[in-house]
Amino acid sequence: MIQRNSCRRVKMSLWFLLPISLPVFTLPGIWIIYAMALSNQHVCPVNNWVYNSTCETSLVLQSGSDLCCTLDNIPLISKCGGVPPESCWFSLLCSAASFLVTVIGLLRYAQLIHKESNNVLNIEGLFAGWLCAAGLMIVGNFQVDHAKVLHYVGAGLAFPASLLFVCVQTLLSYRAAETRRDFQTAHLRLTLTSLAFTTLILSGVFFIQESFVLQHAAAILEWTFAIIVLVFYSSFSHEFSSISSETLVALMTRRAGSSSEGRKLEKV
Repeated sequence: MIQRNSCRRVKMSLWFLLPISLPVFTLPGIWIIYAMALSNQHVCPVNNWVYNSTCETSLVLQSGSDLCCTLDNIPLISKCGGVPPESCWFSLLCSAASFLVTVIGLLRYAQLIHKESNNVLNIEGLFAGWLCAAGLMIVGNFQVDHAKVLHYVGAGLAFPASLLFVCVQTLLSYRAAETRRDFQTAHLRLTLTSLAFTTLILSGVFFIQESFVLQHAAAILEWTFAIIVLVFYSSFSHEFSSISSETLVALMTRRAGSSSEGRKLEKV
């Protein structure tokens, strides 16, 4: 029995790898997709700040180091994954990231329930994470060059929901903090949330401008926002290292309690 309990604790403690796996797999995946798009001349380099209204030939047909770029070649994340073969890998990456975000959000919700933090804010954090996951799924499977409306609907879900998620989780981190390390983690998340808020707002403002330079800056800020949010998710490894079977039992108990309350209301 002692050996079984110890093995069970070791297995459950490995949950800390889940939040780390999201940026570990997603960040290299995004950069590989960007490198593929750059190699196939589907986008212009990030360090290129010169754009033209029109070009005599499309970017794919150009040769040499002096490339003529238009606004269609700005290296937005979606643009990098908009054309095959990059779009295939982009769809796969977004689908996998969507699944990880869903699981991480659910486990975080369960962990806070286990700590008796079952409040409206915790539920908002769960739904914000799931909205982000849904947006990622739509963005990855409906590329901007082929299904622009659906793609922008997904982006309209993913980006604001990501910002809402980090804001809510930062507040919950301060509420649930008990040790010095908990408060340090909360301070780190507050810093990341501030950076995420600033980059997303600036990216949105710059994106709707007519200036080529500002639209290129919007692309860089979009990349920065994505990196910040992924780093934020990795910070959950601290809390997830303490997840046990009791955490999952608390989640199941909560679901059972909700269903029983629903039956009582139906009877009434």
